[in-house]
Amino acid sequence: MKEDIFVTRPSMPPLEEYVEEIKEIWESHWLTNMGSKYKQFQAELEKMLDVPHIVFYCNGHLALENIIEAMDFPKGGEVITTPFTFASTTHAIVRCGLKPVFCDINDSDYTIDAKKIEALITNKTVAIIPVHVYGNMCDVEAIKAVADKHDLKVIYDAAHAFSVKYKGRSSACFGDASMFSFHATKVFNTIEGGAVSFHDDELVQKLNELKNFGIHGSEEVPYIGGNARINEFCAAMGICNLRHVDEEISKRKTVVERYRSHLKNVAGIKLSPVQADVEPNYAYFPVLFDEAVFGSNRDEVFTKLAENGIYARKYFYPLTNTFDCYKGMFTTDNTHIALEISMKVLTLPLYADLSMDDVDRICEIILLCKK
Repeated sequence: MKEDIFVTRPSMPPLEEYVEEIKEIWESHWLTNMGSKYKQFQAELEKMLDVPHIVFYCNGHLALENIIEAMDFPKGGEVITTPFTFASTTHAIVRCGLKPVFCDINDSDYTIDAKKIEALITNKTVAIIPVHVYGNMCDVEAIKAVADKHDLKVIYDAAHAFSVKYKGRSSACFGDASMFSFHATKVFNTIEGGAVSFHDDELVQKLNELKNFGIHGSEEVPYIGGNARINEFCAAMGICNLRHVDEEISKRKTVVERYRSHLKNVAGIKLSPVQADVEPNYAYFPVLFDEAVFGSNRDEVFTKLAENGIYARKYFYPLTNTFDCYKGMFTTDNTHIALEISMKVLTLPLYADLSMDDVDRICEIILLCKK
């Protein structure tokens, strides 16, 4: 009997390597709150991503909330963003007392359509929060031009873009800040975790204090903060996984190339194009199904795969501006492309150790759905 195949599977270092890495924790009894493993991980990642500052968090969502809060935007300010994203992006904006204004995406790489941003700017707009989707980079140059013209902050949701480069520069270098998720399902993980990269020296202390109850020193509490600290065991996992990330991405590339060889010329199937000047991380493999041409819709393909123990994901569906919790607050009037893609997209299983035989079997089942 074949094992079930899920949309992703976490990459892990050899057990012996991780055990060796955490020995120091047993000796020091320093389990959390920016110990030696945190500092080692921070130094290594800042060097790798070529950014002056990285602050780690227990997850990417709280990292995003904290960087938004640290910017001191006026409550009720508007943030231009995309609904074609995970719940975290929109929730973080709303939980920080701001209003998301949804911009449509383009139909090639599914990132925010930079040409449509400026028309949404009002006197209440305070920031733009674009999302690098599936490892595809946003049009960072066009977004910067709009932001500079209107004096707006840009915070990238880069949860999918770890290790991605554009014109030789790390995705961590763009905008005023970038948030990364190190969740177990990501290309690079710390079991659970996240980070913010940025250039402003003045944000270092503030972010470190916001994630630690707003405490400064032992007797001052200048901010209303929370608890979002990453522990030493997660930092140690990050140190280990960082040693193997290039190899992991190379393996994922092999999987993606196999998928493309099977699906690239199939009528009714659309694959995301390879972006110019981008060194990808092969985070996800999205496929769009055009029922009128392919003969089966996305949901039918999803069901057929599941019947065979293969669990793809409708990612991203539904759009965040259609969530029940926002009922009556937003519409999809300005996000028609995002809505259409959300109804057609399926991300196929993709992880470093997915075998070529399994990729072949997945594609065979998909092609059997063609009518």
